[in-house]
Amino acid sequence: MSDSEDLHQPHDKLFIQGFGDPVNAAALLQTQLPGELAAEIDWKSLKREQGSFIDSQFRSSQTDLLFTAQLAGQRCALYLLFEHQSTPDPWMALRLLRYMVRIWEAFIAKKTNQPLPVILPVVLAQNGTRWEVAQQFRDLMDLPTHLEAPLRTFVPDFRFALMQLAEMEFGALPGTASGILILRVMKAERMSDLLNEVVWDESLITQVPREFYERVLRYILAADIDKKDLMERIEALKDPATRHSAMSVAQQLRQEGRQEGALGSLRDSVLDALELRFDSVPEGLREAVTALEDVEQLRALLRRAIQAETLEQFASAL
Repeated sequence: MSDSEDLHQPHDKLFIQGFGDPVNAAALLQTQLPGELAAEIDWKSLKREQGSFIDSQFRSSQTDLLFTAQLAGQRCALYLLFEHQSTPDPWMALRLLRYMVRIWEAFIAKKTNQPLPVILPVVLAQNGTRWEVAQQFRDLMDLPTHLEAPLRTFVPDFRFALMQLAEMEFGALPGTASGILILRVMKAERMSDLLNEVVWDESLITQVPREFYERVLRYILAADIDKKDLMERIEALKDPATRHSAMSVAQQLRQEGRQEGALGSLRDSVLDALELRFDSVPEGLREAVTALEDVEQLRALLRRAIQAETLEQFASAL
C-alpha cells in the first residue's frame, strides 16, 4: 500500500506525497524554526519515520509526518502536523502534547537505553482566516499571578511553530519548487481560487518533477471548480510539455470517471437483481459486490444473479 492509499482527504494525500520527501520537508521546516536552532540541524540527515500519532477523531482533518535528524551531534525528532479543519482549536497545544508523548512512547518501545529525543513540533495550517491560538503550552493554564513563578516548575511546557497559510502571501511561501507549489495550491483551494495565476506559474511548474506535477493536477482537477474555465486555463499554458501533461491528466480523470460510473451502474444492477429475486441481500454480500472493480466480473455476476436459484449459489461465484 502506498503512503496515501489509506488517506481519504485529497489534502492529506497531497501533503504526504509532497512533504513526505525529506528534501521538501527540510526546505519547509528550517524556515519555521529559530535561526540558531535550524543552523545546528544536519538537514541532510533528515529521515522520515513511519507511523501516525494523531487521535482517531481528528483523522479527517489532520495528517502528520515524523522525521529524525542530527541536532548538534545528537538525535532529535521533528514533528510536522498538517491541520486543514475550517476552525481553530484553542487546545491545539494540548493535542500536540498528547502526540509528542506517543512519539516518546514509540521511542521507548524500541527498548533503547538512550535519553528521549527533543521533539520540535511544527503545525502547518491550511486556514482561510488567521487563527488566534496559544502556541505556548503554559498559556492554556490559569495560574495565580503571585504563584506563577513557583508553579511553573510543576507545569509541562513547550512551544510549537505555527505556519498559517492564511497570513502568508503567495510569493512568500517557502521551500523547494515542489513544496512551494503544494502550499500555493492548498492556499488557493481554501480561498476557492485555484485558477489564480500563481497556481499556474510556469516558471515554477517547470522546476517541478513531471510525475509530482501530475499529482498536483489531480488534486486541482478533483476540486469543485468550473471545468470549462479550468480547461481554458490549461489551454493557455505556453510550455508544450506542461500543457500536454495537464491535458493528459484531465483526459485520464474523465476516463476514470466514466469507468467508475459504469462500475457503479453494474454494481447497482447486480444488487437490484438479487433484491428482486431474493427480497433482501445480506450486508456482507452487498459489501462484497460494492467492492468489485472488474467490469467483466460484474457482468458475469449480473447473469449469475438472474440465474442462481439461491443466494448461496450466487455467492459461490464471488
